[in-house]
Amino acid sequence: MTRSSLNLRLKGQWSQALERWGALSGLQRDAALFAISAVFAFTTWELSGIALYRQWGLIALWGYGFGAIAALVLAHYIPREKARLTRLLLSILVGTSAMLLPLSLEVAWRHGAAGGNHVQPEVVVVEHAGGAAAKGHDPYQEVVRHGRVVGESHGRPVYERFFPYLPLMSVFGLPSTAKAPVELTDARILFSCATLALVAVALALSLSKPERKLRVAQVLLVLPTAALPLATGGDDMPVVAMMLLGVVLAARRRHAYAGLALGIAMAMKFTAWPLGLLALLASRGVKGQRKIWPMLLGEAVAFVPGVLWALHRGPSAFIQNVVEFPLGLAGVSSPAASALPGHILVTWFPALHRLLPLAAAAIGAIVLVAYIWRKRPSSVAQICRLSAWVMTMAICLAPATRVGYLLYPLNLFTWAWLVESDSSTTAELVEPQHELR
Repeated sequence: MTRSSLNLRLKGQWSQALERWGALSGLQRDAALFAISAVFAFTTWELSGIALYRQWGLIALWGYGFGAIAALVLAHYIPREKARLTRLLLSILVGTSAMLLPLSLEVAWRHGAAGGNHVQPEVVVVEHAGGAAAKGHDPYQEVVRHGRVVGESHGRPVYERFFPYLPLMSVFGLPSTAKAPVELTDARILFSCATLALVAVALALSLSKPERKLRVAQVLLVLPTAALPLATGGDDMPVVAMMLLGVVLAARRRHAYAGLALGIAMAMKFTAWPLGLLALLASRGVKGQRKIWPMLLGEAVAFVPGVLWALHRGPSAFIQNVVEFPLGLAGVSSPAASALPGHILVTWFPALHRLLPLAAAAIGAIVLVAYIWRKRPSSVAQICRLSAWVMTMAICLAPATRVGYLLYPLNLFTWAWLVESDSSTTAELVEPQHELR
């Protein structure tokens, strides 16, 4: 069999699979997704090496299992054209049992006898950064100097002394300094509230069909792609939600507001930068003319002040925390060490520890520029897909990373599907004189 015939056969099989999936009703598709989620929760409960993940798996398993059975049964009694409200209510119920219930229990258990087993390190790190910021201290401290750890850890693991995020992330740690019950000051609560609010606003502004909005909400709030991180750590979720808001605003050609939303995400974490930078290519008016400056200005207003402030207070500490430590170059092992290709390579060949990030960045930049030069993506959907592939490669090749970061490309692919028809709809609804300039 030749390569061309094999490609045609694979494309035919993929098309047939999509047709079969499309032929299912919304409730039947929900039942399939909840069933897959139940299998994932069970596998996490049985096989995960992290106690916190196992606890989430045990709790979430019942919610997903119930959701799968309920959706399958309801699909036999409710016509597909009348099932929208039923699907929404069922998704809320499943999300409550798979995300809100485990989150509430973990927050309460964290402050019990075995607190350390009920929180991920990133929550502690953000809370310490928020506490330092509230007291007027720099959250970025130089932990390693001349290859040696300096200062005292006061019983904390050394890696928890690093703050590997950008300055705006410390805002989520501010509640931990409040004089309130400790169960209400956990950073995960603010992570979840911000995520819920941003997703609600973004989907309310979206011009896409209700079916697509519901599916995006499920991926961002209900399925394990959201429920697991929100219940255990959650620092990525408000970043992802803010990116979604930026994507929706960009699809509606609200360029300045889109830039502001993306800039806020970029001011929280570097994981938002691929989308933030590539989105400038899709900043166009109704007639297709380039309108980069409104979006660029919005992004700059949001993230430049915080980054400049951090660099001014301590450039060495800032670079060590947000660049060297996440890339595994600070001399301190990070708990983010999933067995992805980049981590495996530096484990087998330690000499590649510094070379791999530089080589991957250089080669990736050349390939990306060449692709943009030839294909010139212009729509928001195309930019989402391109950003998803860029992030997938970066996550796979990074020396220190987590498999959980793949939630970024997964969401980006979903958003491409969400907004792929928004641009034409916007062109019909928005006159040129009403655009943000």
